[in-house]
Parts: sequence; C-alpha cells; structure tokens
Amino acid sequence: MTAAFLEHVNVTVSDPRQMADLLVDLFGWRIRWQGEGKGGGLSIHVGNDDSYVVAYSQGGQMKAPDRYRTPGGLNHIGVVVDDLDAVEAKVKAAGYSPHNHGDYEPGRRFYFDGPDNIEIEVVSYA
Repeated sequence: MTAAFLEHVNVTVSDPRQMADLLVDLFGWRIRWQGEGKGGGLSIHVGNDDSYVVAYSQGGQMKAPDRYRTPGGLNHIGVVVDDLDAVEAKVKAAGYSPHNHGDYEPGRRFYFDGPDNIEIEVVSYA
C-alpha cells in the first residue's frame, strides 16, 4: 500500500484570483487549473505537481466565522519554504503583517492573515 499524502485543500474566498495571485507570488507556485466550480462558482487550483490549494467562490460577501471556535472552520494553511526570511519580505511587500514568530524544534515559523483574513503559517525546516 502506498503512503497517503494530502493532495489539496479547498478554501472559500471572496476573490479567488486575488488569493491565487498571492500564493503564486509568495511561494512560486503555478495555476494548475481554473474554471467553473460547484454551483457555478469559480475554482482556481494553485500549487505544484504534488499538492495545491483551491481558491473557490460563488461570488458575494460572506461573514467569516471565528476560525478557532467554529467547528469545521479553517484554522490556517501551513506552507513549508526553504527561505523563511525571503518569504517574510514578500509578505510584507504584499501589504500583510507577519505575526506570531517562533523558533521550535526542528524549524522556524511565522503567520500572517491573508485575503479574507485566512491565516497562513509559513514554516522552514532548513
């Protein structure tokens, strides 16, 4: 039996293109596919050959839940990078504020709140 791995995460956002563009810029990913999603919405798959994030929307504004208190809510998306400092500089240049920096065995990390207040953890094990 082959070991299991996470292929993708599908996140509802107000502007899929904004989220996809940010992920491409910060992490060097590419748009793997885009087109009509469930219910006539727009889905953009952005990532690499092995895994990706789906930025999905049916349009309109939604009230975001308190992510750490709502069952089924998305707490954050974790992304591993080689150069944490370079990605942090890109995050700042994109207008976002890194927070909750930490060194822990075996790596370093920070978080930032991206589009729609979706928290993204950036971690390096280098």
